[in-house]
Amino acid sequence: MPNQDQKIRVGMVLFPNLTQLDLTGPHEVLSFPPNIDVDLLWHRIEPVASISGLVLMPTATFDDYELPDVLFIPGGPGQLQAMDDAPLIDFVKRAGNEATYITSVCTGSLVLAAAGLLIGKRATSHWSVVDQLALMGAEPVRERVVEDGNIITGAGVTAGIDFALTLIARLNGEQAAKAIQLGIEYDPDPPFNGGSIETADPEMVALQTERGADLATRRREAATRIGRERLGLE
Repeated sequence: MPNQDQKIRVGMVLFPNLTQLDLTGPHEVLSFPPNIDVDLLWHRIEPVASISGLVLMPTATFDDYELPDVLFIPGGPGQLQAMDDAPLIDFVKRAGNEATYITSVCTGSLVLAAAGLLIGKRATSHWSVVDQLALMGAEPVRERVVEDGNIITGAGVTAGIDFALTLIARLNGEQAAKAIQLGIEYDPDPPFNGGSIETADPEMVALQTERGADLATRRREAATRIGRERLGLE
């Protein structure tokens, strides 16, 4: 990690059809401390649209960005294409090998796994795909935030705020994280007790699983192929 006179550099990877809250939640939290610089990275300096239509503008490209202290990957349906984007995966590998922290939220962990960075590591992801991490050599864990050495992964979407506060505590200390949590009034009190597969009605879990079945199947096929071919796993 940089000394006290150096900024901590966080590189957040973009790709089309990402889930914007996977990225914008952590981005909001990580943008508070004055000793942290956050950049959005893509192949080119051009708008990148999320799955919801929110357009994000990169601040640097993979080619011109010095490797970050913290590597971050969001999730979203576009993660499938990202896993087979050779220059993106090459950057993730290089950055992961040098970074002080390797991080993700939601299905971003599948991109980390596709780059070979989670082999033998505990990690989490969205509830619908967390088991697929095993196909690329990781140890799936159904928890909201999972730490394994310098790897910190968050579960689905809103877990990105929990993840980012955890990361701030590692970078700047617990008091700094608590101050940000109060500043953004992060005090969840959801209107319904059903935001996880443990608390949701079984009928709702079945409905959501059915709705996402096609994407889940394509993700599983990609994870199986990458695990076998690229990573040499069986």
